[in-house]
Amino acid sequence: MRKLLGSLTLWSSTGLVVMWSSGFIGAELGTRAAPAATLLAWRFGLVGLAATVWLSWRWRRLAPRDIAVHALIGALSQVGYVYGVVRAAELGVSAGTSALIAALQPIVATATAAALLGEKLGWRLIVGLAVGLGGTGLVVSADLNSSASAVWWAYAIPVAAMLSLVAGTVYERRAHRGRQPVAMADALAVQFVVSGLAFVAIAAASGTLIPPARVEFWVAVAWVIVLSTIGGYGCYWTVVAHGGVTRVSALLYLTPPATAIWAWAMFGQPLTVLSLAGMAVSAAAVALILAPSRRRAPAPAPRRVETPQCEPAAT
Repeated sequence: MRKLLGSLTLWSSTGLVVMWSSGFIGAELGTRAAPAATLLAWRFGLVGLAATVWLSWRWRRLAPRDIAVHALIGALSQVGYVYGVVRAAELGVSAGTSALIAALQPIVATATAAALLGEKLGWRLIVGLAVGLGGTGLVVSADLNSSASAVWWAYAIPVAAMLSLVAGTVYERRAHRGRQPVAMADALAVQFVVSGLAFVAIAAASGTLIPPARVEFWVAVAWVIVLSTIGGYGCYWTVVAHGGVTRVSALLYLTPPATAIWAWAMFGQPLTVLSLAGMAVSAAAVALILAPSRRRAPAPAPRRVETPQCEPAAT
């Protein structure tokens, strides 16, 4: 069983880095053909429709409390986080700045988990988080120097998005303490229904619900549904369940380097020396955080020496 859980954690951790970073590429593909609100509405709307069909069969097995818990988690970790990142980009906040703000998530999440969940803070964790933030800064350094400009208050939006993801992550762990966890498919289904309703409503209110008749838009929708939504959030919550908030937060440091590699392979965006150095630094930080701690073996108990007892001499 321990080997099975270890293999599951390894595959879900690898999947998290690949799938989570694919969302930034899918957003780039989709927004070339339609507004961001349109992409989000069809991304989460179609997934939410499929989730509704699933829940029509499974809802009797879900307690009202579980439905309420995962509805709130979906609102925080999907609606709040994804919409905040996309809205910030529309207001002119550069992707590098948003990525650097998002890189504060591991530090904030780990500190919050230590305060509310009792997860331990060791020296390696603290140093690793600081090094990881520096590595992310190197990866996105070129974009930080870009000419993108935004009104001052727009920079509060990616901060709010990051805090929304932290709140959803920590709340998920706290809500399931001492309780039987909900099946992953059921939990995600509830979250997707909430997200689908929210993003369809946002697109309808802004008049951007009608999709364009362009093949590349639907390719982007398929990309973000399969890889980013189902794959990304599925791996995210699997890692949270089996590895904790600290592990999932550390792995998020690898998503900017993974995104840079995606962008280089698909869009021809150059990889600078600073970006490559940042990837190495980020990888070293994650290795430092996740390396198993070496505990000193307890000192062996002193060997007891049996002293022979002398028989009294016969008289």
